[in-house]
Amino acid sequence: MKGAIFDLDGVIVDTAVYHYAAWKELAAALGFEFTEADNERLKGVSRMRSLEILLSVGNITASQEQKEVWAAEKNSRYLKLLENLNENSLLPGTKPFLQKLRADGVKIALGSASKNAPLILDNLGITDLFDAIVDGNAVSKAKPDPEVFLKGAELLNLDPADCVVFEDAQAGIEAARAAGCGIIAIDKNGILKEADRYVTCLGDLL
Repeated sequence: MKGAIFDLDGVIVDTAVYHYAAWKELAAALGFEFTEADNERLKGVSRMRSLEILLSVGNITASQEQKEVWAAEKNSRYLKLLENLNENSLLPGTKPFLQKLRADGVKIALGSASKNAPLILDNLGITDLFDAIVDGNAVSKAKPDPEVFLKGAELLNLDPADCVVFEDAQAGIEAARAAGCGIIAIDKNGILKEADRYVTCLGDLL
């Protein structure tokens, strides 16, 4: 491994709780309850599609313009909640593992669909451990398309075959496989397939 490319949510930090809190607040403002069971339907779904699911739960119809306003409101709530992130929010073993890779001369990139990735890394205090950041602003195709990982390898000036991707989602594993990278899956529940190795967190690799 000459390069390591990390997905963000579920690998380095768990921001799902903040997404849920922001959607729940929006639903409350619109006059209905949005449960954790409802929230399961939003995993891996775009912001606008997530909003449509939420509105269907509340039996609310709205114009596209109004939906844009509500989606922006949700993102503002989410960004506000992200201010609570700090180094203690990192998933177990993340910082020591990144530091070990750096000490071993491995180049490190982020490969995430999140458009808020730079802010999240800053709040976690680990931006300086990354040589390259590929976020939702830098790619046009979502996983399982390999674009995010191909771009990550390119920014590290490495062949994808010399890179290992760290992922917690099946679509991400498929994207890494299509890119020609090695794959280590963060898999707490034993449900992921087609990775080269499975761990419960990055700390397992220390």
